[in-house]
Amino acid sequence: MMQPFVSLKALAAPYYQANVDTDKLIPHRFLRKPLSAGYRNFLFYNERFTPEGASKPEFVLNREPFTHARILVSGANFGCGSTREGAVYALADFGIRCVIAPSFGDIFYANCLQNGLLPVVLPEAAVAKLAARIEREPGAEVAVDLGAQTVTGPDGDTHRFDIEPSRKNRMLKGLDDIGVTLEYVKDIEQFENGYHARLPWLVS
Repeated sequence: MMQPFVSLKALAAPYYQANVDTDKLIPHRFLRKPLSAGYRNFLFYNERFTPEGASKPEFVLNREPFTHARILVSGANFGCGSTREGAVYALADFGIRCVIAPSFGDIFYANCLQNGLLPVVLPEAAVAKLAARIEREPGAEVAVDLGAQTVTGPDGDTHRFDIEPSRKNRMLKGLDDIGVTLEYVKDIEQFENGYHARLPWLVS
């Protein structure tokens, strides 16, 4: 089971850059590490830290109050590049529950939905305005309502976003592929019992 996503009103961080690839989100050298190592420590590693491992104070997620952000606002084609699911793990482990952008890499988008992180597509002008607003007003909150499929910025402007109905239902309920299968466990058991009753010789 993954964590359900119903609605979220939280601090948002601006990272308004286009073509942010998965290697930027988590460099490949960290992918061999187990999740217990804390993938939040590797998020944007080459930008957040010096080669010696010291924090770069100018990077947005190293600056207060953005260190506590749960929403990230970024540019077009976010999550492009390789298929690494570790990019989503790193964002989620940092505390990010939603990324708002004009577009996403297709596989990254699917990986987000599979891991309880909501990718929201809004028009580029709306995303640029939102990013500029939260840059000017550190600590500003953004509200995301999955049920209503809306994003409301700190200025009260509300934008509707699209999401495929079955994906929306899975996010609301916190269901990954295993969770979806388990919803049909009674039907599966009924089939198995009937199958074994008809063909008892299959049972060892």
